[in-house]
Amino acid sequence: MNKKEYARANKEWLADKAKEEEVHFLEKGIYYKVLQSGDGKGKQPTEKDVVIAHYTGWTIDGKEFDSSRDGAPLACRLRDLIQGWIVAMCRMQVGDCWEVYIPAEMGYGNYSQPGIPGGSTLIFQIELLGVQ
Repeated sequence: MNKKEYARANKEWLADKAKEEEVHFLEKGIYYKVLQSGDGKGKQPTEKDVVIAHYTGWTIDGKEFDSSRDGAPLACRLRDLIQGWIVAMCRMQVGDCWEVYIPAEMGYGNYSQPGIPGGSTLIFQIELLGVQ
């Protein structure tokens, strides 16, 4: 499959995912599904905050490209992450676990990353553990 076909297949996959009943729209083409909700009293991060989270990332073909699950959770300033994470995590509360669907434009765009071809829709399971 060439790059244009791959990018089109990713857009079509996301459009189909968006039609699922339990999938919700955020903004900028980002969608999510709630896997677990916190107690409703958890802190919501801002872009300036340091977030602590466990995550796993996949491409639409199910290939895992990164995960923190076998080690220490991610801890970094939210504004330093891809735009799709920023949009999603600013809506999450500590204790939430979401599956987030990020279009290429809010991820790495047309640029390839290790294990991630350019034009990829990204799927992340993100569990927000803390905000500092």
